[in-house]
Amino acid sequence: MDCLFCSIISGDVESRQVASDDVSLAFLDVSPAQEGHTLVVPRHHVTSALDDEGELARIMPMVTKVAHILVDKLGASGVNLLVNSGTVAGQSVDHLHVHVIPRYESEPGMSHVRTQLPMRPVDEIHAQLCS
Repeated sequence: MDCLFCSIISGDVESRQVASDDVSLAFLDVSPAQEGHTLVVPRHHVTSALDDEGELARIMPMVTKVAHILVDKLGASGVNLLVNSGTVAGQSVDHLHVHVIPRYESEPGMSHVRTQLPMRPVDEIHAQLCS
């Protein structure tokens, strides 16, 4: 298996580590959306959040720790937490990872995304999800 994040975890590929514990590793994204953009990954290979329902929960303490580091050390006013699951959702590395992106008053971050396509009524979607 050729997994970039597994190679980073093993030390075969260099990274700029921000924090680590027995469960997860946090390192700076090499293509950041913002200065300080950090990725948090589980130490063992899980392809996406859809493949292991508990793994995302297990790495959340590190996600929270990194968010606090970004606020405390970089002066961020908040953070975006982002998980892309699957290629169509924008996942470019097939190893579960959470993007922790610092946000500032001067650049508040992601605005609410609205679709331009006609949407089905909420009640219809709700019925489909709950059936």
